Amino acid sequence: MKFVFLAGGFSGFAVAAFVSWMSGHAPERVFLDATLGCLAGAWLFRWFWRVLLSAIRETVLNRHRAAVAAAAATASAQKSHD
Repeated sequence: MKFVFLAGGFSGFAVAAFVSWMSGHAPERVFLDATLGCLAGAWLFRWFWRVLLSAIRETVLNRHRAAVAAAAATASAQKSHD
């Protein structure tokens, strides 16, 4: 998670600094915009990472439940067939 937070902060900083610089702002304003972009990018990447992890966790749990149900159905079918 630390890597995602840092990557989001860096990308937010870089994008905001570039856009502010291309807009012709003063260097102090470019740094302020980049700092706010860093914070926003880090928070957005962190939020997206949590959403992604919860989706992956839910998928794994659903597959596990389906496998357990299939194994139980197979065992039940074998018992009734004997």
